[in-house]
Amino acid sequence: MRTIAILPNLTRENAANVTADICRTLTQFGARVLLSDRIADALGGVPASFLPEREMLGQCDLVIAVGGDGSIIYASHKAIPFGKPVLGINAGRLAFLAGLERHELPLLGRLLTGEYTTERRMLLCAQLIADEKVQSESLCINDAVISRTGAAKLTEFSVEADGKRMDAYLGDGVIFATPTGSTAYSLSAGGPIVDPSLESILLTPVCPHVLSARTLLFSPDTSLSVRVSSDASPVLTCDGRDPLPIPANAVVRIRKADTNAYFIRIKTDSFMDILHNKLQQRS
Repeated sequence: MRTIAILPNLTRENAANVTADICRTLTQFGARVLLSDRIADALGGVPASFLPEREMLGQCDLVIAVGGDGSIIYASHKAIPFGKPVLGINAGRLAFLAGLERHELPLLGRLLTGEYTTERRMLLCAQLIADEKVQSESLCINDAVISRTGAAKLTEFSVEADGKRMDAYLGDGVIFATPTGSTAYSLSAGGPIVDPSLESILLTPVCPHVLSARTLLFSPDTSLSVRVSSDASPVLTCDGRDPLPIPANAVVRIRKADTNAYFIRIKTDSFMDILHNKLQQRS
């Protein structure tokens, strides 16, 4: 028997109903289903066991995230320390990371028969360094964004690659994205879409004040660092979580993380198939 944990984003309009359908479908296939005891009141009556979240993640074989891309990333951050792969089920809009849509729940039976693959995705490690000490360290599935929060004026973001000055961007910020994150904020800022099987680090400037400023792709072994003028009240935001103020004279260092995220693919569609279908939905 496989044990499957479900992490739904119940703020999504359809997430509670989708989660209940998932629980019933998995139970019919003979799986043991686990949910967090924090949502027992909202989902009471579904065929599942309710456990404290850490206990649930420790006992399961894999995790199902229910929601959009943000929900899938949130669930993945919880699964990474436990080394558990994640299957995203779309209860939002586009959801590039989703492996299934709601109408495809009968395919969940393949989780019990092993008819699926697991994709490894590189992560970024973003370190905030002040007084020559690491003040904080965050993993990023999509991106690390360094941006200004002060008055609406041009701000300089000075970038070094492997200790050598590379460029200084005038604008609103810089995005460091993984290939997974190339379809997120970086894409909105004019960056390219990168196949997630190609490990690299994308640097995309936000509203740069020069026409020649474009996204750069770096080897995953590159160590990048950024300094920002303190009068811009700069912040570091990783995967859209709460922004972290960057102190004066501090440096943000970006590199490939030592760990990975793992996403489950049940269907056989390629990255280009998914990309084509999702972009058609957006148009």
